[in-house]
Amino acid sequence: MGTRRKFIKQSALGAGAMFVSSLSFGATLANDKLNIGLIGVGLRGTNHLGNLLARKDVNITAICDIDENRIVIANEMIKKAGQKQPKTFGDSQLDYLNLLELKDIDAVIIATPWLWHTRMTVDAMKAGKYAGVEVSASNTIEECWDLVNTHEASGVHMMILENVNYRRDVLAVLNMVKQNIFGELVHFRCGYQHDLRHVKFNDGKQPYGGGVEFGEKGISEAKWRTQHSVKRNADVYPTHGLGPIAVMANVNRGNRFVSMTSNASKSIGLHNYIVKNGGQNHPNAKVKFKQGDVITSTIETANGETIIVTHDCNLPRPYSLGFRVQGSNGLWEVDGNRIYIEGQSKPHKWDSADEWLIKYDHPLWKKYGEYAQGAGHGGMDFFVLNAFVESAKANISPPLDAYDAAAWSAVTPLSELSIENNGEPQNFPDFTRGKWINRKPYNWMKNSH
Repeated sequence: MGTRRKFIKQSALGAGAMFVSSLSFGATLANDKLNIGLIGVGLRGTNHLGNLLARKDVNITAICDIDENRIVIANEMIKKAGQKQPKTFGDSQLDYLNLLELKDIDAVIIATPWLWHTRMTVDAMKAGKYAGVEVSASNTIEECWDLVNTHEASGVHMMILENVNYRRDVLAVLNMVKQNIFGELVHFRCGYQHDLRHVKFNDGKQPYGGGVEFGEKGISEAKWRTQHSVKRNADVYPTHGLGPIAVMANVNRGNRFVSMTSNASKSIGLHNYIVKNGGQNHPNAKVKFKQGDVITSTIETANGETIIVTHDCNLPRPYSLGFRVQGSNGLWEVDGNRIYIEGQSKPHKWDSADEWLIKYDHPLWKKYGEYAQGAGHGGMDFFVLNAFVESAKANISPPLDAYDAAAWSAVTPLSELSIENNGEPQNFPDFTRGKWINRKPYNWMKNSH
């Protein structure tokens, strides 16, 4: 960690132009420090805080959280890093508005429960603060439009902090896409397939994986996340899979999502978990969970590709985002770590993806991968946060903008409507109002020295 911190402090300013051209694609104010406020310093928020404290080009000027314990933890991290103690907020759920009034804040990072994401991001943009928001960005179509309309009306930028877009294998495959290795793109698969039962039920008293409490009796995400499974039959967390695929397909930049159908399986996983760990007579065994255990959505794009998106978080399974990128010349599948390229692979035989991913490793990962490893989630947290900081310093549009946040997050309400209506197709709003036709894709492969 010491080597990484030293590297970031030395390179954040001197190599800033390189990061901007690679991640944010514009000029940076290299001599200025970015003053950042954090709204939400739970587990995810303090992960961001730790990475920010490793940089020399930012000041943490304020933090906000309604959980006093999290404020204490965050302040200890800041003190240990030798930084000045920030202003603190959290007296009420709306105290973040007072944080946004501070003149010594340039940007905010929002890492709060989902229902607060849009309203806080909108309020931040209205206050003139460059906003970074955790995923997903919105819960309803109206909220998706709120992000776009506020960005356009205020001229203030926001970035959806989708870290998987910076995962090493994802960026290597994006490199292959840009070099036309797969040929013309035809079909994609992705999703969020992650056994989260231990996250959705946790009272802090039972050993890992044994708690069956949520809501008021739950701790951390169990306080709020599980309620979405009670109330909504929808893909409530689409962006980890869909974000990287959307970039590969140039969505909102020469392409767009057009329509989607969704279907949900029965719901038994969460109930079975409660019975197994809490007993048939536990009060939560009577809860009716609305969300189907496996939700499958199929998106059609304007350019004729199809994308299958899967949400699978309530059953026992190993983790996978289920990526497949398929074109006229071959395909990559993350499950099995395999690639087939016509004319280069043996006919009808998979290649191991390892050699291909090394050959097409993204320039950023080649240069800075060893330093990013301690940043969280295999290093991708370093790159997504760096893209946010450099974009905010330069006050330019980020790589993952308001239109992306709206389009990706719209999967949740549209899937809910489609499931409710027996798989009826739902049309995606054109959040760019036609600008997708002429918008140019970001040059993710550009690398200045």
